[in-house]
Amino acid sequence: MRMTFKTALLLSAIFFIVGSSLAQIASGKIVYERKTNLYKKYKGQDVKDWLDEEDKNKTDVFELYFNDTLSLFKPQDSELKERMSWATSKNVVAQNFKTKSRLTIKKIWGEELFVEDTLYKRQWKITDIKRVICGYSCRKAIWQADDSTRVYAWYCDEIIPSVGPESFYGLPGAILGLATEDGGVIYFAKSVEIIQPDVKTLTVKKGKNTIYTYSELKAKFQKDYGKYPWGKTMIRENFGIW
Repeated sequence: MRMTFKTALLLSAIFFIVGSSLAQIASGKIVYERKTNLYKKYKGQDVKDWLDEEDKNKTDVFELYFNDTLSLFKPQDSELKERMSWATSKNVVAQNFKTKSRLTIKKIWGEELFVEDTLYKRQWKITDIKRVICGYSCRKAIWQADDSTRVYAWYCDEIIPSVGPESFYGLPGAILGLATEDGGVIYFAKSVEIIQPDVKTLTVKKGKNTIYTYSELKAKFQKDYGKYPWGKTMIRENFGIW
């Protein structure tokens, strides 16, 4: 039986739609490498008095597990002894996009503090600039955090869930690259795995820990340590844009 032109055209359209849907990723695991320029983080000439040039860039590795409802961002487990572990923070962030809530575990001075709040809303400006990360085509978006801080994100719409490092989300796909404008902090995906994490992997147990809101914990630290220069630095690091 001869295939008509209309039939061939219809079949081609069906194959294209099915192929496109199969190519989209709804769940998985992303490994990120974060590079922090400590000279830019601890601003001031005196930082060079205690931090050598070869140690100014610190690298940390994180894992993000996700599906269309939940995401869990956490530091990657390692048996290697870490140099200068105090120099950067390593949050655990669990987000629920159905309930619009997030739970963050902040490790401050060796103590794990649990912070629960709503999802952090950001106003993104999407551009036409593109780049390839981990083999995926990504588009650049910009968030103006405040008068002096701008953050760039590169998201991939092949990975459907709106997820990303730390508490970042809100773009039409997963964020594979994230950076402050000055290059002080840069996240880039090193690998993407198509897996289906179970609910246990995607959740954090609160246990009997005290649960704070962001405003409550920030107010507590400002009251206890806000008058000290080192306290102001700690507050800025733990209650800033991340």
